[in-house]
Amino acid sequence: MSSSHKHIGGRTLSRCNALQLLFQAEASGRSVADVLSGEYALSEGPLDEYGELLARGTYEHLADIDAVLSEASRNWSLSRVSATDRNLLRIALFEILYVDEVASAVAIDECVELAKAFGSSEESSRFVNGILGRIQTDIDAGVDVVEKGHAHAAAEAEERARQQAAHEQSFGEDDYPYDDGDNWSEEGE
Repeated sequence: MSSSHKHIGGRTLSRCNALQLLFQAEASGRSVADVLSGEYALSEGPLDEYGELLARGTYEHLADIDAVLSEASRNWSLSRVSATDRNLLRIALFEILYVDEVASAVAIDECVELAKAFGSSEESSRFVNGILGRIQTDIDAGVDVVEKGHAHAAAEAEERARQQAAHEQSFGEDDYPYDDGDNWSEEGE
């Protein structure tokens, strides 16, 4: 987090700290619990109870959260989203789905403001607002966004498997000009 940003406090600081913990967990390939059990870095601290709840809860529900985000980000793979923007979206969606005491509008607004301050580009705040707005529209319409996200993920997996099978079927043994996968055969020349 940049030192050029003014002092942040309260729940905004909790969200910043959760962002840093999720980022550290993702970057190191560890769980949030593992990060918290060792040494971790926070730009401002100490870590409060709400920041820990956000980090642990987001990580605990990561599969559901990422399924929802993947479906909502349509033509944009979640792996292509910057780690900062991705984790800001994850925290906001955790609050929207699992923290009853925080209004969705507040979670979205906080995410947008944090994206303005720490996002990967000048477009980050509009990007996260668009994704979260799309999800909130579904929620307001009574859609189970977690179920929808997992259905979308299953459909994508089926399509990838279908494409892989079609690709493999289009290449028979006679189509390869080599005998054991490493050596070119005489027939292929």
